[in-house]
Amino acid sequence: MNILITGASGDIGLATAEAFAKEGNNLALFGFRNMEKLSEAARALADKYGVRIKCYATDVSKPVEVSASVECVLRDFLKIDVLVNNAGISMVGLDFEMSPEDWKVLCDTNLSSAMYFTRAITPHMIGNKEGRIINISSMWGVQGASCEAAYSATKGAINAYSKALGKELAPSNIAVNALALGAVDTKMNAHLSSDEKACLCESIPAGRMALPSEAAEMIVLLSKAPAYLTAQVIGFDGGF
Repeated sequence: MNILITGASGDIGLATAEAFAKEGNNLALFGFRNMEKLSEAARALADKYGVRIKCYATDVSKPVEVSASVECVLRDFLKIDVLVNNAGISMVGLDFEMSPEDWKVLCDTNLSSAMYFTRAITPHMIGNKEGRIINISSMWGVQGASCEAAYSATKGAINAYSKALGKELAPSNIAVNALALGAVDTKMNAHLSSDEKACLCESIPAGRMALPSEAAEMIVLLSKAPAYLTAQVIGFDGGF
């Protein structure tokens, strides 16, 4: 299969790329500010697993740029079987202190980018009468998180978008699901102190944060699920 992954230079993105490559899949990896890191990782994965990997530098907040990049991917790979909308950022702070500029950046990165990539790839998948779209969400999109109200709002919107679009595309045999991840031990959570991390882990029934490799394994599993599994928000949060 050919897999398109956004936000591929982050911890979850790289782990997901390796999980798919390990199973012999070809990869179209999207990044923006960390292209050197992404290119190095792509070369290492291609050598290790013998798969085809190409990297694309794209500002995911710009719809024209996304559309042009997806056209390049389709020329390069001819077919995309799975789209993983993984690009995302978090902003921590009191909601009333967030600037309009920060709100726009958060929405553009976490929500709009997923819609832009999905809209660019959907006609292709409809033509093939098959496809999988996996939108990476968060348990905070379901539960809501204090001091991350805006981030929670973007992930809640991703959940609603996935459920609605899954119903829209089901007749075309295209499954759309959101994976609501719990606390994953990534750089995105680096702002937490050791005491804060310990407190968070105490609130998780599993007693710990997930590893990026575990999140990646779940993404791969979703890509293999029957198309009948669609329009769902699937929690992967250690029982939170």
